[in-house]
Amino acid sequence: MKKMKNVIFKSLMIFGFISLLTTGCRKNEDLDSDTSTAADNALAEATFTDVNNIADEGATGSLNSYKGGSADGILSTCATISFSVSGNDTVMTIDFGPVNCLCKDNRYRRGQIIVTWSGAYKDPGHVHTITFNNYFVNDNQVMGVKTITNNGPNNAGNLSYSVDVNGSIILSQANGGATISWVSQRTREFIAGASTPTWTDDVYLITGSASGSSSAGKSFTATITSPVRKELACHFLVSGTIEFNPSGKATRTIDFGNGACDNDATVTINGKVHHITLK
Repeated sequence: MKKMKNVIFKSLMIFGFISLLTTGCRKNEDLDSDTSTAADNALAEATFTDVNNIADEGATGSLNSYKGGSADGILSTCATISFSVSGNDTVMTIDFGPVNCLCKDNRYRRGQIIVTWSGAYKDPGHVHTITFNNYFVNDNQVMGVKTITNNGPNNAGNLSYSVDVNGSIILSQANGGATISWVSQRTREFIAGASTPTWTDDVYLITGSASGSSSAGKSFTATITSPVRKELACHFLVSGTIEFNPSGKATRTIDFGNGACDNDATVTINGKVHHITLK
């Protein structure tokens, strides 16, 4: 009888230990609500997409003051644009000056975006490279290299671009001063606005993948599972989903919304939805 009690006691102990482990796992899953790494990826995504838009605008702008007083475009009168020639290359410098200036998308910028290319800017096969000189957006410093290749029309008849980034963002001291590292390979499809001279009706769909490390030093990978939509009339990404995998944590799904122009996105972790504010 005593032996039977010992067996039952040990069984209950083992069962309790297993229950404690599984309960602990469930609690860890429930407590996994960290969206900071996903937010860092979203900031990098938006920042380097924004740089592409500015470069495209600048390439068809005036020499001295891009779209000075017009309602169209991102740049304001404090941004100047100049062109020079280096060998066979054209070099465009978009200069926001040494102090912050407020642009038409309500973001403060300073420093320079430098775009280098040869041949006609919009011809199929054309490649242009974007670099930075002390360039800041809302006091976050943007660094690295972005390369864009014009693939010509795709099967749908839309212009398609291959976009590669090897970059980083040094956050402002107000945001902690840490660094986000970001490497991405993207395809960008021009689905609306290509036939008009204005920029506010331009719409792109973006697909591809990325990897990097967050401002907290956590590595991650990201894959676009539903094309991300960028409308130049809106300051934010308006729709699309990204499957996001931070090291050592559950997969997150970042959802930029249903097409409305707002700064709200969601991050779903273990079935729970968390809201983040896009910057």
